[in-house]
Amino acid sequence: MLYNVIQDGEELYYVPSTAGYTLLAALFVALLAAAAWFAAKKAGHGSLKLTTKQLTFCAISITLGTVLSNVKLFSFPFGGSVTLLSMLFICLPGYWFGSGAGLATGVAYGILQLMIKPEIVHPAQLPIDYILAFGALGLSGLFGSKKNALLKGYALAVAGRWIFASISGWVFWGQFAWEGWHPIPYSFTYNGIYIFAEAAITLVILAIPQVKKAFEQVKKLALE
Repeated sequence: MLYNVIQDGEELYYVPSTAGYTLLAALFVALLAAAAWFAAKKAGHGSLKLTTKQLTFCAISITLGTVLSNVKLFSFPFGGSVTLLSMLFICLPGYWFGSGAGLATGVAYGILQLMIKPEIVHPAQLPIDYILAFGALGLSGLFGSKKNALLKGYALAVAGRWIFASISGWVFWGQFAWEGWHPIPYSFTYNGIYIFAEAAITLVILAIPQVKKAFEQVKKLALE
């Protein structure tokens, strides 16, 4: 069995078993390797040295995103929080290396979040919350080198995460809807509050010319 079922009051929760964690760890490594391959391809090189360099950039982004996801500026009672720019760092591989590396990195981050803190009430929730919602952060790579690519890519990526998180909230957490609210508008509003609050803070910071220039320089370094 890849998971164990735990009962907490009237709720059933699914958590990975030892075999499940082993599979997730292998999947995480494979996704990180895929991200590095896409990144090296974007850089126009295929040498092991450059592949290792791009792997390091993707791994650092995941590490920083994971650390900052625990620096919570505000937490909501039924899940979700405004963190210290954690989504931004998961969006960076897409900005640096394109959507292939971005999507692989986003899903890898979702797998890591699943390993660290699984909150699964139904097996079908797993792909929505941990694969699609976090994988959507890889959409940051769709604007390539266009003007304000990071700003546009980040905004699109966050919108993608919001949509999938809201679908999950509607289907699996709708019983917690505010009194008088239908689960659909409740979920889109609830998830929008914390996701877009963090996004607004991040976009203001990214709009600062010195910050924008610094991220552009890091991108050049990542592609060298």
